[in-house]
Amino acid sequence: MPMWSGVYPAATTQFAPDGSVDIAATQKVLSALVDDGVNGLILLGTCGENNSLEPGEKRAVLRAAVEAVGGRVPLITGVSEFTTASAAAYATDAEAIGIDGLMVLPAMVYVPKPEELYMHFRTVAEATSLPIMLYNNPPAYRVSIGFDTLDKLVPVANIIAVKESAPDPRRVTDTINRYGDRYVVMAGLDDVALEGLLLGATGWVSGLTSAFPQESVALVKAVERGDWMEARRIYRWFMPLLHLDADHDLVQSIKLAEQIMGRGSERVRMPRLPLEGARRAEVIAMVEKCAATRPTLAAATA
Repeated sequence: MPMWSGVYPAATTQFAPDGSVDIAATQKVLSALVDDGVNGLILLGTCGENNSLEPGEKRAVLRAAVEAVGGRVPLITGVSEFTTASAAAYATDAEAIGIDGLMVLPAMVYVPKPEELYMHFRTVAEATSLPIMLYNNPPAYRVSIGFDTLDKLVPVANIIAVKESAPDPRRVTDTINRYGDRYVVMAGLDDVALEGLLLGATGWVSGLTSAFPQESVALVKAVERGDWMEARRIYRWFMPLLHLDADHDLVQSIKLAEQIMGRGSERVRMPRLPLEGARRAEVIAMVEKCAATRPTLAAATA
């Protein structure tokens, strides 16, 4: 299966009313995304509420994903742990379960120095033979994977890609100019995704795809065939929702959008709480407007 290209939704983890992980509902969400044409799945990333799950729950979600859609598209799991040792152990377990690749984050909470960041990534990579995508998201995780760190990681053969979620699209060009094809770059922030794809990102790790997968797939396909007018048309329609991916309540917003579109539940695990009040009304209005004006529906009607 080709990896690191096309649309990879950051899939949500579904919860039962009592707060437990709903394995069957999670499998249904994953299967529906694959049926709608996505090219791969990110499991247990930010939208998958990785750090709200217990270790055993994380591994149960991975096994459920392999059971539901393994072999149809690449399955990538977030590696988001508080210590390097636990991250390495999780990477090893993910490989044994049958996951195809890893999206490795800096260790949570602690803000590392560059040497510590390098050692964290190298240690996790040495614990597995799986291909790895590093996740650079300075606004969310308070650390930037600088070029000094990427320089030192060049010899680590299974570190393949970088998910670029810095809000400055110049980072895509700077990375490609510096490393050529040594690192694959994936667009990782929804509201600069088209800019990233235009500048050379090979694919898109997306939050809002969980609610509107068909439009996300159509956007990337338009880019791949060089139809920039169509890509722009879809992107402009999508942008009000894509901005939600840059907000701190992105998980609640995306899950609410999924629920409105009949694709999942808005239930989240504390400390998150479902949206309420004016914010909830705002997101509902945005989703309903997008649902009523879907570009794929307009194309089908034409």
